[in-house]
Parts: sequence; structure tokens; C-alpha cells
Amino acid sequence: MATKSNILLVGSGGVGTMAAYNLEVGGLASVTAVLRSNFKAVSENGFTITSVDHGNIKGWKPTNIINAVPAAGNNTAPFDFIVVTTKNVADVHPTVAELIAPAVTKGHTTIALLQNGLNIEKPIIAAFPKNPVLSGVSLIGATETSHSHVLHDDPDELIVSPYDNPNIPNEVSVAAAKKFAELYSASRKVDCEYNENVGFVRWRKLVYNACYNSACAVVRMDTSRMRMYKFPIEDVVRPLMMEIIAIAKVSGHDLPEDIADKMIYADPEFTFFKPSMQQDIEKGNFIEFENIVGEPLRESERLGVPAPNLRMIYGLLKILQWKTMETKGLVKLPVSPPAV
Repeated sequence: MATKSNILLVGSGGVGTMAAYNLEVGGLASVTAVLRSNFKAVSENGFTITSVDHGNIKGWKPTNIINAVPAAGNNTAPFDFIVVTTKNVADVHPTVAELIAPAVTKGHTTIALLQNGLNIEKPIIAAFPKNPVLSGVSLIGATETSHSHVLHDDPDELIVSPYDNPNIPNEVSVAAAKKFAELYSASRKVDCEYNENVGFVRWRKLVYNACYNSACAVVRMDTSRMRMYKFPIEDVVRPLMMEIIAIAKVSGHDLPEDIADKMIYADPEFTFFKPSMQQDIEKGNFIEFENIVGEPLRESERLGVPAPNLRMIYGLLKILQWKTMETKGLVKLPVSPPAV
């Protein structure tokens, strides 16, 4: 029997838990999950999962459960893959690279980023130049409704691609991406696609995340109310979307003509859905605005594409982030900016 791939999962919320479960059900992987706030609950009772793909599961635990990222080589077998599903808050320490550093084995571990945003792979390659990095776009709907309880109500679709790392042969990165797609597809319960054009998918997802997600966070209004009132869509959300579409086109990704309308009407009308950044703001959590809004804005500047609305929403989100930093003691008055 072939040896199972040794996988470390960092970020065991709804998306991460379903990734861990799917990988283990496939029978080709053994998962060590890093748990934080839910460590005690899962250690005692396991996960209770209600899944559109896998059915109802009670008391499930990954192969190993730990409460901190382990050190590679410290009585621990090297990890073949590190799968990162945490929120990517680039302007607050620890960064993703800092968080996973102890567990990375140089030249061996493949780092799979199942996170939102643009250019999230670049700081990982800078930190680990000899390791393959995978870019993953997850289209799943999964939420940890309470500690150890996960509701998975939208099918698991994962698009995975090798990210160009000039420090290692391209075939190494391609082989790592295809291997991960094989591991993830083994359950035969989900849709996992190997696609080298994942950049197109990231830009398409940004049409929603950089626009709807941002506007809802700033004004604290759900997507249903925005659509019912109409003017928030036409005065704020759609202009943002058109800027993202324009930047994507100049960067080489020609999105479909109807993409703005598809994203505007993506959420069922009467769900009163609050996108992730709005939820984080209302909970007093940090928001992942740098990769979702800041990076597209910086691409617009690099490419010479005007994006005044995007610049405005970026500034407002940064104000909200600094308010949270001050509340958490990372910014002190008179102003002493956070160390980044």
C-alpha cells in the first residue's frame, strides 16, 4: 500500500475543515490540523459536519490535532504539503509566511494557498524560494457555526494551479500541483480542477470580493438591502466592479461581459447575506483588505489603469483596519504605526 501524503492544515474553520475531511476520505492523505479557538471542543468531541457533498458526520477528527504549528524535523516527519486556509491579513503579524515557517522543509514541502486575493503567492516564494507554491481558488460554501460544528451548504469546487517560482524547475511545480489535485479528487465527492490559468479565476472572484465585499464592510449593509435599495449598487458597487474588470483586462484576463451582473445577483435575494469582511468588521476582527483590494489597486497603478473608486474604498478599509488595530493595542496615540 502506498504511503499517504503527510499534510499540515493551517486554518481549520469551515473551509479548512472540509478540505481536511475531503483529503482524508480520499484515502491518499494523512492530515495534521492546527486548531486554535476550537481545539478543546474538537479534541473532546470531534467535528460535527453537515455537508452537501459528504452527508452528516458526527465525531470526526483528522489524523492529528495540534494547537500550534509544529517544527519540521523536531520528531516530526517532513510535511509533503502545507495547506493554508486562514484569512490572509497581510498587514498584521504573524503573516502567513511567518506562521508556517517552522513547518516548512526546504526543497520538500509544497505550500498550497487556498485563500482569497491577488498576488498572495509572492511573499511565500520570497520566504521559501526552493519550495513549490500552489495557487488555489476555493468556491466552497462552508461555515463553522460554533466550535466544532461545520455547515457545508455549497458544493466544494477547488481550482488549483502551480504558481511560477523562478528558483525551481517549472516541472517540479507542475508535478506538485497535479499531485495535490489527485489527492483532493480522490474522494470522488468534490470537483477539483487542475488549471494553469488560475489568475483568470482570481480576477473573476475579485469582481465580487473587491467590490461587494468592500462596500458592505464600509457601510455595514448586507447584499440583499443593497439590491433592494438599488442606488448602492449603481452608485458604488457597479463602478467598483467596472474598474476591477478594466484592470483585469489590461493584465491579460478578459472577463465575460456579463460578469458584473452575475456577481451583483450571485446571492439569493432574501438571504440578507453579509460578506466576510462585513462579518469581520462587525465582530471586531481584522480584515484581509490588502490582498483583496490593495493588490488590485497596486496593479492598476503599475499598469496605468485609472481606479479612483477602488482607491477610495481602499482608503476607507484601511481606516477601519487601523481602528481595529488601535482597539487591539497595535496602534497607540499619538500615532505610532504598527510594525510591518
